[in-house]
Amino acid sequence: MTKETKRPANPVLDEQDSKIREKLSQIEHKVMVMSGKGGVGKSTVSINLAIGLSLQNFYIGLLDVDLHGPNVPKMLGLEGGELQKRPDGTVGPVYYSPNLKFMSVEPLLPNKDSAVMWRGPMKMSAIRQFIYDIEWGKLDYLVIDAPPGTGDEQMTVAQMIPDAYAVLVTTPQEVALLDVKKSISFCKHVGMPVIGIVENMSGMICPHCGKAIDVFKRGGGEKLSEETGIPFLGKIPVDPRIVTTGDAGRPIMAMYPNSHTAEAFEKVVQNVINVTQQMVLKKKKEQEKKEAEQI
Repeated sequence: MTKETKRPANPVLDEQDSKIREKLSQIEHKVMVMSGKGGVGKSTVSINLAIGLSLQNFYIGLLDVDLHGPNVPKMLGLEGGELQKRPDGTVGPVYYSPNLKFMSVEPLLPNKDSAVMWRGPMKMSAIRQFIYDIEWGKLDYLVIDAPPGTGDEQMTVAQMIPDAYAVLVTTPQEVALLDVKKSISFCKHVGMPVIGIVENMSGMICPHCGKAIDVFKRGGGEKLSEETGIPFLGKIPVDPRIVTTGDAGRPIMAMYPNSHTAEAFEKVVQNVINVTQQMVLKKKKEQEKKEAEQI
C-alpha cells in the first residue's frame, strides 16, 4: 500500500491512526535505514548512527522493524531486555542509555530463538503497534532499522510515517549498487526523500603494512551519489572489530570511540545532522512562502 492508496473506513484503525499521528508529532526526524540486499551492514550502520546521534546529546529512538531477523538487541548487548512498564499502565521501550532507547520484536517473543512466521498483514500490524502501544516520548531522531529489500516492512513505514526520510546503505561492488537503485526507485514511488548514501565495507587498512586494501572495491556508493544527486554521507572501512564488538554487544562507536572506524561513523552522523537540519530550514521557507502567497 503506497501513500496514494486509501484503505476502507475503519473506526478502530482511524482511532489508532489519530493516536499514531499524535505520537509521531513528538518526534522531529524519522530516518529509515534501508539496503537493497542483505549482508551490507545495514544494522551496523543503524546502530552506530543511533549511538553517534545520542552522543551528540540528541534524544534517540531506535526501532528495529526487521521482524524475521531482529539483531539490534544482540548488537546492543540487551538480549532479554525488558520493556519499561509504567505506573499509568503504558509501556516504554528498552533503554540502552539515558539518550537512547530501542524497540524490537525480540522482547515480545517466547525466547530469542523463536522464529517469526508472519505474513504481510501480521507484520504491518506489529509495526503499527510499535508506535501505537509504545510510549516513545519526545525524540530528536527515530532511527528505523528495516530489513533488506522493499517489502511489507518498508511499505508500512512509508504509509504510517509519511514524513520519514531514507538513508541507503550499500557496499562498493556492482551487485549491491544494482540493488540499492531499486531502493531509490521505491523511495521515489512512495514519496520518501533519500537524505543520503552510506558506502559500507569501503576498503580496509592493513594492520601490518598500513596500506589500504580494496576488499570489495571502493567508491561505488560515491559514484552512485554523483549519478543520482543524492548526498554522499560517508564511507565506512572494513574493520574486524565491527564484528567482535557487535557480537559482544558493544558497538564500535561506544567501545573504540577514537578508532578510524568510529571517526568514519562520526562523519556520517554529522552529515545526517547537517542534511536533516537543511531539510527543516527548506520546509520552513516553503511554508513561509506559502503563507505569504495566501495573504
